[in-house]
Amino acid sequence: MFRHIVLLTFDDTASPADVDAIVEGLETLPDSIPEIRQYVIGRDARINDGNADLTAVADFDDVDDYLVYRDHPAHKAVISERMAPYLAGRSAIQFEVAD
Repeated sequence: MFRHIVLLTFDDTASPADVDAIVEGLETLPDSIPEIRQYVIGRDARINDGNADLTAVADFDDVDDYLVYRDHPAHKAVISERMAPYLAGRSAIQFEVAD
C-alpha cells in the first residue's frame, strides 16, 4: 500500500464556511477517483498551538494509483478552486506502508 498525507494551514481570510467547502470538495474525490483505496479527512482538534488546520490521508494500492490521484482533474480542481485562495502553508509526505 502507498500512503499520501497532506497537512494544510489556512490564512486568516478562510472562514469556517470556506473550510467546510474545502472539506466537501475533498470528500467528493473518492467517488471521482476509483484508485483511492481509503480517504480520511480531519480537522485539527485545536489542542496544541501551531498545528495545521486540516489533514487528508489517502491510501492507494501503489505509486501509480497515487499519481493518477495527484494528476486527476477533479483533485486539481479542488486545489485550485477551493484550497489555493486560502492556503498559507502545505506539507506532504508519501510513503510505502506494509500491508
